[in-house]
Amino acid sequence: MAVGKILYRIHGSDVVFCWFASVYAFVGVALAGLLGLKSIVVVGGVDAAKDRELDYGIWLNPFKARLVRYVFLHADKILVVDPCLKEEAVRLAGYEGKNISWLPTGYDSNFWKPVGEKEPFVLTVAVVRDERTMRLKGIDLLAEVARILPAVQFVVIGIDPALALKLRPPPNMKFQDYIPRKEILPFYQRAKVYCQPSRREGLPNALCEAMLCGCISVAAQVGGIPTAVGDAGLLVPSCDAGAFAEAVMKAFSLGEDVAGRARARIVSLFPKEKRENGLLRIIREAAR
Repeated sequence: MAVGKILYRIHGSDVVFCWFASVYAFVGVALAGLLGLKSIVVVGGVDAAKDRELDYGIWLNPFKARLVRYVFLHADKILVVDPCLKEEAVRLAGYEGKNISWLPTGYDSNFWKPVGEKEPFVLTVAVVRDERTMRLKGIDLLAEVARILPAVQFVVIGIDPALALKLRPPPNMKFQDYIPRKEILPFYQRAKVYCQPSRREGLPNALCEAMLCGCISVAAQVGGIPTAVGDAGLLVPSCDAGAFAEAVMKAFSLGEDVAGRARARIVSLFPKEKRENGLLRIIREAAR
């Protein structure tokens, strides 16, 4: 059924564009090859991962791994949001990766912007629906940090409070279930510190949005997080609760100059227009 739908949609098209190197992308890329069309695939993270400890990544499934490898080898263009994903794709697929290009996500700095005074609390945003994702996003680690810092308020958005109870969180850690992305804006604007304790990441949207809103970031030194933070925040070794706690307290002592650097970094490196123009250029080149 899926093959039929994709074939129907491909008919009359100039380019096949797939988001995530998945089983559906295999169908799209294979049909594009048969029909003489160009194919473009955007890699999101899970499609360039094989992490047994976290039970994360399409490559853990041998059948799907073969299909995704075909996608990497045969798509005309593979787009990654961070260079770390290219490295993983090349390693997992076992090829040179000449068809892989880095095109980072883009952000609307006119929408994500600071307003008003900051408040002394730590914010984390993550869409979490199961315990595996909770570990992936480092929310269990964040609970340890909150226990170390009982006088600091921690707010986590995107997790069912009932699921969060499994962490036995301390009283200074509050959870709010998923809310629409644009409704998170006031939280970013109020929070002094944004914490990203993930164990794996590509280029995290929430982190970049928080930095645009003038949050001082405290983030794990994994994946594409250093690309986002650079020298405009605090990077911490992954899974080190003590180091995170120290960095959180240091972040509260930093001034508006650091918050301004954080916003300026995202505005400079990841403007929405750069993403839009890059996609249009790549698609037009493929359609020739």
